[in-house]
Amino acid sequence: MTGTHGGGVGLLLLVPPVVFWGYLAAALRQRDPGRGGWSHWRTASFGAGTALLAVALLLPAHDLVGHMWQHLLVGMLAPLGLVLGAPGTLALRSVTPRTGRAALRLLRRPAVTVASHPVTGLLLTAGGLYLLHLTPLYRVTLTHPGMHPVLLLHFLVSGYVFTWSIAGPDPGPHRPGVPVRLVVLGLSVAAHATLAQLMYAGLVDAAAPAAQLRTAATLMYYVGDLAEILLALALLATWRPEPRRNGSTPVRRRVGTVRA
Repeated sequence: MTGTHGGGVGLLLLVPPVVFWGYLAAALRQRDPGRGGWSHWRTASFGAGTALLAVALLLPAHDLVGHMWQHLLVGMLAPLGLVLGAPGTLALRSVTPRTGRAALRLLRRPAVTVASHPVTGLLLTAGGLYLLHLTPLYRVTLTHPGMHPVLLLHFLVSGYVFTWSIAGPDPGPHRPGVPVRLVVLGLSVAAHATLAQLMYAGLVDAAAPAAQLRTAATLMYYVGDLAEILLALALLATWRPEPRRNGSTPVRRRVGTVRA
């Protein structure tokens, strides 16, 4: 692999600024008379997510260490900023009510419910990493540069789905309660830690010197833990119990109905 500036990845460099300016334009329209405005914190969060994505795309990925930085930024840290920016809520506010209702009906379909479940997100993220590093797939990405943009796209989509399923503020299908999501997040931490230990011991098919393996494993272990701690804090920060109704016990509100 020669880096991230050639071929398909070079074109991907245009995506973060275009997406951010589109988001910013929609957020600014919420200031028009008759609209409810938009949170500056959400805009800053989305901007941070797109900035991290741009940094990741600019990094050279000609060795395992560069590849690991890209995974951490594209698949874990950038999705957190993007998800907390609530782009789905902003999009629903920007379209006509009829279009918004149609989008919400689509989100209630069983297939979407399954695809957006935290366990599905875990299988996509952790399962994809194990498949990449415990099979010859990583070697294939080294010899076929066209595979690299596909790999980055998988990191981003799977990371976004997992992050949103755990702590996403956007509306969507019914998700399991906070305890279940914390358990799934714990399983993700364990999966990353186990793979990092296998990598540190040289038990992965990475085609890299021992020093690179240890450095990449250390990054996965510590930076990955940091990203998952931030995700856990985001889950707890965006979850609130609903007010009591008729003197009954509080009803837990789903994260996903949070207002901007």
